[in-house]
Amino acid sequence: MSNGLCRPGTSPANGESFDEVVLPHLDAAYRLARWLMRNEHDAEDVVQEASLRALRYFRTFTGGNGRAWFLSIVRNTCRGWRGHSVQALTDPFDEEQHSSTRPAPDPETLLLQTDDVKLIERAMSGLPDRFRELLVLRELEDLSYRELADVMGIPIGTVMSGLSRARLAFRSALDNELRQVDSPARTHPREQEADEVLV
Repeated sequence: MSNGLCRPGTSPANGESFDEVVLPHLDAAYRLARWLMRNEHDAEDVVQEASLRALRYFRTFTGGNGRAWFLSIVRNTCRGWRGHSVQALTDPFDEEQHSSTRPAPDPETLLLQTDDVKLIERAMSGLPDRFRELLVLRELEDLSYRELADVMGIPIGTVMSGLSRARLAFRSALDNELRQVDSPARTHPREQEADEVLV
């Protein structure tokens, strides 16, 4: 009985098993999918779908960098999945945060960390998909230029120039976000009075 989903023991080219090639990179796959999908639940679904695809086509893995091979499958799955999902605008329940017995950090530290994360997420969400992919894979997943080229299917020179443009775009988006955060702070009545006196 063959349905195309039978689990291959090893890749014909190099003798590595699916477990050795794919499973160590599930966390990286989830982080990439989370940034690309912008939704925790969709990211989980994408990683599951990408894992099934990797399993189904494992016989085509010719060796080399398993991480780059699997992350390219995740990336392609995200692209195909985006058209099918509607983004939920809810905050997911964080099991670790709400059930931990560790002492909570002081409120000021927690607020500053939360604000920083939200600021970065807003800046990243405004970037074109390709820039966001490059930054996530390089800066968060620490892929080498060669691995990036393999995952994205582009030459190394294009990776380097794309990363340069992505970093500039992120810096600009972050500056814009910081200006937006700073501008409401200046609407305090006392600051407005001080500004009016100076004019």
